[in-house]
Amino acid sequence: MSYEAPKSRRPHLAARLAAIAAAAVLSMSVSVRPAMGAVAGAVNQDPSRLVALAKSAALRQLAPLGARERLTVGPIAPGLRLASCGRAIDAGPAPGLHTHTQVVVELRCTGATPWHIYVPVRVVGVTPVALAAHALVAGTVLTAKDVHIEVRDLTQLPPGYLDDPAIAVGLTAARPIAEGTVLTNQLLLGTPAVRRGQTVTLVADAGGISVRMSGRALADGFVNQRVKVENLSSGKIVEGVARSDQTVEILLP
Repeated sequence: MSYEAPKSRRPHLAARLAAIAAAAVLSMSVSVRPAMGAVAGAVNQDPSRLVALAKSAALRQLAPLGARERLTVGPIAPGLRLASCGRAIDAGPAPGLHTHTQVVVELRCTGATPWHIYVPVRVVGVTPVALAAHALVAGTVLTAKDVHIEVRDLTQLPPGYLDDPAIAVGLTAARPIAEGTVLTNQLLLGTPAVRRGQTVTLVADAGGISVRMSGRALADGFVNQRVKVENLSSGKIVEGVARSDQTVEILLP
């Protein structure tokens, strides 16, 4: 009599795990999904009422909107029909990660035919922003001709963007900047504290004693930036930190 090994049950286990994982992914979606009480053919809730409730709940969670900001709601699934609630609909933040520009609102009915849906709400808007009018090489001190203003989507701007071209004028490009680049605090530096070839005051503190001498900057240096200088008394090349206009602090070992 031949013996047949029992069939493996692993495929069934794998299928069950896949189904559980898929269900978890679906439950995490921020798109609108009806609960068990959302029945096809039921009396439809007024969409404008749902939108107003979602906006009101989101405003309680988000920072106050600026003059150029607004909220966008949804989308609410087209054709979704929800039973008339018969009582006030609860609106509050849904569990999960929210940001300073987006929140997911849960609208919940606890009436005779309960249901709940999740509605994404985010801050959108436009703001003026300063851009490079043309390509800039590192070290360029910006003038009004180097900057122009455009209106951009607020949610697509990098951190530290400049909303006024006047702020950029007089600052220095910290690195090469391509034409059309949004100007940020990270791309620009203040006016150099010392410039190459300039006579500067070298300051060295040792044991509570401050020594000052004359030197010559061998490169431009911004505030708190390292710069090499020549000691005019000894002729030695030393490194210091530009602390203020025409002043370099020597770094002692």
